[in-house]
Amino acid sequence: MEPKQQKFSVGYFIAALVVLLLLQSFLFAPHRENLSYSEFKMLVKKGKVTDLVLDKQVITGTLAPGGLEGLLPKEKLEALKRGLWALLVRRMGPQGGLMAIGKSKAKVYVERSTGVTFEDVAGIDEARGELEEIVDFLRQPDRYRRLGGKIPKGVLLAGAPGTGKTLLAKAVAGEAGVPFFSLSGSDFVEMFVGVGAARVRDLFAQAQQKAPSIVFIDELDALGKARGVNVVGGHDEREQTLNQLLAEMDGFDTEKGVIILAATNRPEILDPALLRPGRFDRQVVIDRPDLRGREKILRVHTRQVTLAPGLDLAQIAARTPGFVGADLANLVNEAALRAARDGKAAVDAADFDAAIDRIVAGLERKSRVINPKEKEIVAYHEAGHALVAESRPRADRVAKISIIPRGVAALGYTQQQPTEDRYLMTRAELLDRLDVLLGGRVAEELVFGDVSTGAQDDLQRATDIARHMITRYSMSETLGLATFEEPRQALFLKVPASPHVREYSERTAEAIDGEIQSLLGAAHRRVRDTLTAKRATLERLAKLLIEREVVDRATLVGLLRESA
Repeated sequence: MEPKQQKFSVGYFIAALVVLLLLQSFLFAPHRENLSYSEFKMLVKKGKVTDLVLDKQVITGTLAPGGLEGLLPKEKLEALKRGLWALLVRRMGPQGGLMAIGKSKAKVYVERSTGVTFEDVAGIDEARGELEEIVDFLRQPDRYRRLGGKIPKGVLLAGAPGTGKTLLAKAVAGEAGVPFFSLSGSDFVEMFVGVGAARVRDLFAQAQQKAPSIVFIDELDALGKARGVNVVGGHDEREQTLNQLLAEMDGFDTEKGVIILAATNRPEILDPALLRPGRFDRQVVIDRPDLRGREKILRVHTRQVTLAPGLDLAQIAARTPGFVGADLANLVNEAALRAARDGKAAVDAADFDAAIDRIVAGLERKSRVINPKEKEIVAYHEAGHALVAESRPRADRVAKISIIPRGVAALGYTQQQPTEDRYLMTRAELLDRLDVLLGGRVAEELVFGDVSTGAQDDLQRATDIARHMITRYSMSETLGLATFEEPRQALFLKVPASPHVREYSERTAEAIDGEIQSLLGAAHRRVRDTLTAKRATLERLAKLLIEREVVDRATLVGLLRESA
């Protein structure tokens, strides 16, 4: 592997040059200063005057040098200046000056230097299989060529942050045993026009010289955004770099064994020319892991962790719906740190339980003091959520209720645990979810005859569900089967929708608002009827929460059986 090229910073060079010029002008340049006769005599007594010129009216003299000239001999001062210039030249890079900025910033890994293999990848078996085939081609190309097959030029990995895109690429580097060029899409773009295109050319030249090889571009959306989108000038440095990338991907031959891998979490904004067959032939979507996938990922991350006997990782996986690989790795680390702080010999279920609470709800705010009245309101609020959830057959079961403040604003929470992975939701299930969200607000109304600001997030989420039921899923008899879709959101990132022009009339907008209010109003009435019928159970559960602050599922189920 070649030595790493030193990074060159134009800003550093300019700043150093300016500082050197200022030092030379202010410290080394001679200047005149008028002195009184008494000050002149004092300087003469101290021996700081080197020579004098006597005139009829003015005495002119030269003072002994201060600063560096006074501290260092002349020959050493000159050597110091030459050394500073030599340092600046070396910082410009081994290729000599400004021409080095067009060199690729790719990090080259050879064989197993990444320390990651396919054994470290779990929960994304389909994506792993796709890349195992790429590695197999690099190892046994004749196996595919004998039937006329050609390996894909490029493979695009698309998925939410933390799902394992970069981990898969590192595993390819560890398994393939060929040079692996890794860099980010932002590494191509610089302030100088043409630098990005030069780096693309240099990258592909290096890859072809070391073929067979793999080029991995992380965060491709930083480079490959669709041309003509939000560009004032029409053609900028990023577009020029993208054009060069497209040309290079067309120009190289896969028979030499150069394969392009790229990762992005914004595939919807990539340029269509980049995604066509012949460039990125395969697009592999890496989704969030399901229940079994989460369990496999937990087993990978706990290989080096001492677990308590009898710890069931399947139960932990069931309590972490929506977690990606990075979340699960963080979960295992948080649990291990907690066990170490408590001086335990092994990590047990209580440590994982506390780690889940910290990740989902935030850090426990032990210093936050809540007055008894607010604590009572929070207890009834969370008890309302829990009772409604347990009374709805299609709602997720309650795993824990807590009134311990966590995070920035959460004064309590009710944690629900789905019994299985779900990919569709019926209208009845959405209505049950609306009921659960309104349970806290209605409980406050029944008990205190007033409402608080604590239900703000619940109301926002309930309104979003009701709006989507009407505008996206056509679950309104009044509006029929028409959809009134909002701007398409990002596939894998939660980003605000861009402003859009409404494509329906004012009359339709009024009808949509009316249907939303109708759904929320009906849910409010259903929840009020439920909690009125279970008022005694609501009181018992709220008092238990005030006393214990945390109620687990076993305690909740026992209380419900006693009340029944």
